Amino acid sequence: TWHLKKIPQIVSERTFSLDSPKFEAKTKLELNSVCGIECQRKLPVPSLSDLKDLLSYETVFENGTRTLTEVNVLGLVLDPAGNTTTQRSSRKKRQIYGTDSRFSIYDKRFMTNFPFNTAVKISTGCSGIIISPKHVLTAAHCLHNGKDYVKGSKRLRVGLMKTKSRGDGRKRKGAKRNGLPSFQWTRVKSTHIPKGWFKGVSGDIALDYDYAVLELKRPHKRKYMELGISPTIKMMPGSMIHFSGFDNDRSGQLVYRFCSISDESNDLFYQYCDAEPGSTGSGVYLRLKEPNKKKWKRKIIAVYSGHQWVDVNGEQQDYNVAVRITPLKYAQICFWIHGNDESCTRG
Repeated sequence: TWHLKKIPQIVSERTFSLDSPKFEAKTKLELNSVCGIECQRKLPVPSLSDLKDLLSYETVFENGTRTLTEVNVLGLVLDPAGNTTTQRSSRKKRQIYGTDSRFSIYDKRFMTNFPFNTAVKISTGCSGIIISPKHVLTAAHCLHNGKDYVKGSKRLRVGLMKTKSRGDGRKRKGAKRNGLPSFQWTRVKSTHIPKGWFKGVSGDIALDYDYAVLELKRPHKRKYMELGISPTIKMMPGSMIHFSGFDNDRSGQLVYRFCSISDESNDLFYQYCDAEPGSTGSGVYLRLKEPNKKKWKRKIIAVYSGHQWVDVNGEQQDYNVAVRITPLKYAQICFWIHGNDESCTRG
């Protein structure tokens, strides 16, 4: 079952105008020099004032203007345990050359129905997931490299999978036969990125805040996926995570996968789900049966940050990393969607 948590509140204190960004950074789909599990264990627990700084956020609007909003955090109980991870001594190497466990979804009936139709393509080369009639969740590094916004993010667009193709498909040779999705592209009105993503630029990038929310110019009418707070591995309903995205090596296809989680820190999940660049920014979700109901319920509990090289005891190891939706991040993303905190009190 799903464990409800009382959510802290995030309220905006004040908003400043900033210079327009240059939009000159290159998009990097793989990040190096990332603070890994051992590095995370040594990090101090952020204080309340640290958290206020990390959760303050930049908003970039379609016309290139940019603001910084400072926030306050109310009702937060700080966890004295720090960046505890499940201490596991053995490390298995990721089976990159093992059996590829990804599924390409060709059938239009699946592709254009929930939950697969919540996956979207971001014009900078990443994936994302629909979280409201107007909002999409993705990874921050798809839009910003920590120093500047990436080139393609100035005229950012989101591709929603089309439900049906116009006409009888005869003119578009092959498109219908091979089951590739076609997209309806929508402009992005504004983008929110937490300041915690910018702080990690000095040397080691901290992935803890590698998430962003895009507000679409026009609302869509399809079903979206709800957010949830990520449980610990021990409390994971069904013990499997699932995500779908548009992996670069399977051009144009929607690729779905599921796996269990190998390790966790307060803010990150480390797992070995097979994934290639392009699926970065996908929404990682859980499936759980609701008591006395026949239907599955799905909730997004993390954002897939991608395949990363992390430093483990002085050696580079590769993992797939997802950023957990903690109570604080839930409060922040919910605030970005609703513009108030009343809608965000229960996770």
